[in-house]
Amino acid sequence: MSSSFWQRLDLWSQRLWPATLTLLLMLLGSIPLPLPFWQPISPSFALMSVYYWAIHRPTALPLPLVFAIGILADFFGMAPLGVGTLVLVVVYALTVSQRRLFIGQPFLVVWWGYMMVSAGAMVLAWIATSLLDVTLVDPRPAVFNYLVDLGLYPAVAYLFARAQRWLLSQQA
Repeated sequence: MSSSFWQRLDLWSQRLWPATLTLLLMLLGSIPLPLPFWQPISPSFALMSVYYWAIHRPTALPLPLVFAIGILADFFGMAPLGVGTLVLVVVYALTVSQRRLFIGQPFLVVWWGYMMVSAGAMVLAWIATSLLDVTLVDPRPAVFNYLVDLGLYPAVAYLFARAQRWLLSQQA
């Protein structure tokens, strides 16, 4: 086999890395974490990943792929069918449209953006779930999950930044 085949394969693997990472984190986030005296929570790793890559490498995680990951997440029971997909697509579209505000900014600004976007995502998911259930769903688990996500985002973003640096070093 020629070296150009291996170069193309290497290039494809680098392009697929953010999508693969998002998919793996979505699967990890579908495992509920049991908490004493509280219902299990599931960190929104897919949401964190979509937000991060929509800012830093939107071409590596295009909208159709975000849609497919959302559908898959819904099938894993992370939300009523369609709600997770809607949330991920809206977060992606909103973040990509505002990415110029976050490029080159200190981490605290990007984290603040995640706080705002994920709060909107939580409210959107709560409203959509309540409409589909035709009853007001208890918002406390969603708020608690939101707070857990805010606490986890810096560690997840750090890992993404390391992965992105590694990808860029492989291209050089």
